[in-house]
Amino acid sequence: MRILITLTYYRPHYSGLTIYVERQARALAARGHEVTILTSRFDRHLPKEEVHDGVRIVRLNVGLHISKGVIMPAMPFWAWKLVRQADVVNLHVPQFDAAPIALLSRLMGKPVVLTYHCDLHLPQGFVHSVANHVSNIANHVAATVASVVVHNTRDYAEHSTFLRRYLDKLIPVYPPVELTPIVPADRLAFRQKFELQAGHRVIGMAARLATEKGVEYLAQALPQVLEHAPQARVLVVGPYQNVVGEERYAERVMLLVEPLNQHWKFLGVLSPTEMTVFFQESEVIVLPSLNSTESYGMVQVESLLCDTPVIASDLPGVRVPVKLTGSGLIVPVADAKALAEAILQVLEAPARYRGDPEALVRLSTPAAVAEAYENIFDLVLDHSRLNVALNPEEPAA
Repeated sequence: MRILITLTYYRPHYSGLTIYVERQARALAARGHEVTILTSRFDRHLPKEEVHDGVRIVRLNVGLHISKGVIMPAMPFWAWKLVRQADVVNLHVPQFDAAPIALLSRLMGKPVVLTYHCDLHLPQGFVHSVANHVSNIANHVAATVASVVVHNTRDYAEHSTFLRRYLDKLIPVYPPVELTPIVPADRLAFRQKFELQAGHRVIGMAARLATEKGVEYLAQALPQVLEHAPQARVLVVGPYQNVVGEERYAERVMLLVEPLNQHWKFLGVLSPTEMTVFFQESEVIVLPSLNSTESYGMVQVESLLCDTPVIASDLPGVRVPVKLTGSGLIVPVADAKALAEAILQVLEAPARYRGDPEALVRLSTPAAVAEAYENIFDLVLDHSRLNVALNPEEPAA
């Protein structure tokens, strides 16, 4: 099958969405499909076209930035060319180009599967307001044209002002999750590199330094944690410098973090091996997200792969992994005191919060996710089976 996948940013850009698509595309290619990624050349040092892990990547030059979105002048030509060659088109949104690509696909008789990642919440301001409005219009046009809408969970979809309109097209698929195997020497190297000592109680967080991630609430919670666990150390993995659109937020967070001294450390982007060690060295992973820009949190399942409990905000979608597995605690949104209390509970008795993640983990492997998409693509290519297949259930765990 020839599959065209489109999204605004692809690897080496770092975000949950780009990691999702990279794993999905690679796993589909491994199953024998011809996979092409159409995306932005957000960094002019990147090649315009390359093949990586069996996936063809086509990057288009950016003519204009609007908030976190981009305008690519060459998109109409390349969309026409690549849609024409594809059997099925998979749009990953939010993206400005979703509407024209979806409409072009409809004109060419090519079925569209829309993967909706999250509702968009941009900072206040005219440019951000325009970007939000344009993105919403594009998403609605694309969803109307699409035969199937994929999202991580029905929990999120039922609470999303956008997805509620398309529940009759919804097929939930968990995001793809994988970790690189490690050896004992990798853990030793990690501890030496980041100056971890015996007795340190590691609290982990994996996220870009972005407004919706709630990093400030973990920073506000840490002094209360230190009163009872003075050896606590927060390690934050992910981009934290020059994150597009987050400069002011970063300044606010740094003011909170500075007094915490050695108890807080930003590690930046880690290698796949170091990521596995990070989850294994952490006693708890925290996901204090604030709004519907966070729709799931793949890091939760990565943590569960390492038997590390999770503390997640009580947000639609985000709370699903903990609820399904019992592997952690759910806390109110934007509540530093409740977050501190939950961290202390887990640090006191981590084994109590390890739950049973086996079924969720099994359905979250890239191979399982690729198979789920393959089945969806088969359905949209066979309209007689599509209406029968659409149902409102969560993926079984």
